[in-house]
Amino acid sequence: MAPKSKSASVLVKKDVARKKMSGDQAKKKRKKPVHRNYHIHIHRVLKQVHPEIRISKMSMSIMNSLVCDIFERIAAEASKLAHMGKGKTIQTREIQTAVRLLLPGELAKHAISEGTKAVAKYYGSA
Repeated sequence: MAPKSKSASVLVKKDVARKKMSGDQAKKKRKKPVHRNYHIHIHRVLKQVHPEIRISKMSMSIMNSLVCDIFERIAAEASKLAHMGKGKTIQTREIQTAVRLLLPGELAKHAISEGTKAVAKYYGSA
């Protein structure tokens, strides 16, 4: 029986390496969905407005869901506006327009002014 050529053994090793790679890729864990948590921020705002009032876990969960839902709606609307304007970036203008479309009257005005103030404070501190 003739000995195996060197190139044949190299091919076998490469094939084994490919099989190992595909097995490793199958074992990768799926990424867990990101769950945003605004409990700390909601609690801070509550203590600023009403320091004596406490909030239950169930109420905090509802408030967290509300904040997440509003943020998702604003992001989706701003994304649509950027796409309609042939832009690839969501800018301040799209966020403000999305807030005006989603929130009613006076609430939208207050949200925009507070957002503008927060951005100015952030850039002022940086």
